[in-house]
Amino acid sequence: MRRSICYSEPQVARAGQTLTWTFQYTTATSLPAGTRLKFDILSDGRDIDWEVPSVDLEQEANVIYLETENEEIIEFTEVETPDSFVPQFECTLPETVKIGGTFTIVMGVPPTHDGDPREFGNECQLTIQRRRAFNLYIDPKGKGNYEDPEIFTVDIRGNKLEKIRILTPSFVAKNKRFDITVRFEDEYGNLTSCAPEETLIELSYEHLRENLNWKLFVPETGFVNLPNLYFNEAGIYRIQLKNLHTNEVYTSAPLKCFQDNGRNLYWGLLHGESDRVDSTENIENCLRHFRDEKALNFFSTSCFDSVEETSNELWKNLSQNIADFNEEDRFTTIPGFQYVGEPGKEGVRQILYYKDAKPILRQKETKSSSLGKLYKTLTPKDIISIPSFTMGKGNHFDFKDFNPEFERVVEIYNAWGSSEMAKSSHPITGGLEEAPEGSIVEALKKNLRFGFVAGGLDDRGIYGEFYDSSQAQYSPGHTAIICEKQTRESMLEALAKRSCYATTGARIIVGFYIAGHPMGSELSTSIKPGLGINRHLSGYVAGTEKLKLIEIIRNGEVLHSFNPTEYHYDYYYDDMEPLDKVTLNGNGSDPFVFYYLRVTQEDGQMAWSSPIWVDVSSTPPVKGKKIG
Repeated sequence: MRRSICYSEPQVARAGQTLTWTFQYTTATSLPAGTRLKFDILSDGRDIDWEVPSVDLEQEANVIYLETENEEIIEFTEVETPDSFVPQFECTLPETVKIGGTFTIVMGVPPTHDGDPREFGNECQLTIQRRRAFNLYIDPKGKGNYEDPEIFTVDIRGNKLEKIRILTPSFVAKNKRFDITVRFEDEYGNLTSCAPEETLIELSYEHLRENLNWKLFVPETGFVNLPNLYFNEAGIYRIQLKNLHTNEVYTSAPLKCFQDNGRNLYWGLLHGESDRVDSTENIENCLRHFRDEKALNFFSTSCFDSVEETSNELWKNLSQNIADFNEEDRFTTIPGFQYVGEPGKEGVRQILYYKDAKPILRQKETKSSSLGKLYKTLTPKDIISIPSFTMGKGNHFDFKDFNPEFERVVEIYNAWGSSEMAKSSHPITGGLEEAPEGSIVEALKKNLRFGFVAGGLDDRGIYGEFYDSSQAQYSPGHTAIICEKQTRESMLEALAKRSCYATTGARIIVGFYIAGHPMGSELSTSIKPGLGINRHLSGYVAGTEKLKLIEIIRNGEVLHSFNPTEYHYDYYYDDMEPLDKVTLNGNGSDPFVFYYLRVTQEDGQMAWSSPIWVDVSSTPPVKGKKIG
């Protein structure tokens, strides 16, 4: 049986390319005059999606129309579609198209315009995609009763080589081999092999071994894995690649090489989604995006608990994909959702499950209508509950009912601002303002103890109206977790121990210690009496750009600052002020002091270490009790 032919020209496009695109349809059946056609470009209308054309042929550029075999031009009309900001395009055939006859849908330069298609045409989407579809619906009876579509496809490939991204581990050990991945990307972050034939890439790093002299060509895949690198000495390193054709140099995020290392630093996202791939409706592609393109080590779903946002069917699909993608030593996935409670009293929580196949707990359901009820039905071995956006007025959290068993970490930053303190370096401002009672520093002053994590971009639920408003928007944040293994259990245990820190998105390496104890520790003068005289603070910072400021924060105030001149810095400071003169009232418990580190790069990117607490206690230590 003869089939209709759908032919696109060109059949291959480069991301972001502007041209005139044609879709020629050769029919296998006769289409009578009055046949209705409807064309769907399948765009969501975002800046990264395929540009939406105009039906007004008087426009100078970017129009859509139909051309018959007789070169007659037929105008389309826009047809609104449910749940979409982008219309479909409909027209009626003025004459019969016989079997084997053709008509062409054109998107680009207007038919009466002789302008350059690269300037006056229609812009391709900014993301690569194999067999990108365009749907044509045909109703020969002309009544608008469309059935399954005919499908045109175009392969979208990366545009010309713009940058090289080097993906490395953050922690390595001396003389221990590790692998890196090199991604050749266009200006939109797509993998590409579109580079001049003479392009040659040279690899190097600080303290280069004499026998390492690698030259790389740009591969067809757009990426290459380089195995078995190692460093002979401990220190801070950055891998460098130089394009010998253009003399451009590309540098990786820093690596810290230890003399001997049993812990690893992993980067990921606990709350947030991609601006490219929907994390609910298209979870599989979203997970591949974060794993392969963003090179995250871990990711958690963060859909909202309402039925309108996340149906039971969607939650089931999310949970199944999270379970399928969870792979030790490659990509750790965590089932999670956002719970919206009473403003002020409860605020917003990111709930992380330790295990798969768990139900979504909805605020509108009786058994989970409050956080108190939710916590009674679960244990700290079931979930970690993360207060988020605590200073976002209207959905803020005043910390009066803070639960230290479940709430081991708090989100200090996401793309809509920082909740560290009022009027911070990334204030929550615009249509929605700050609620000072949600300040993290003020909560710490009340002896509430938690580590810091960061959220990413979110335009769902309570954030839904921010994206196209005057709300200040910043870079999506990253959470760094320090633990032994890349497994869900190990990472969640590290969060419970507050062995983590937050950044505004840059992979800044941060080490923060008091008397040799890492961030998240709780120390006591009953075990270490010397802390009453001197608190020795030390650590290291390695930035992705030149460092501007390193601040040691004590009880919410800057205790001491460092002004590095390089991208990495080892620091130490002795706080010798008598402890009893700087402690805060413990609200019925022992007096205490807390410290954390705040880092700022010259490009404005920041990091916050989780705090360390020192308690002034006259109580003898409990034998065998572990501190930190």
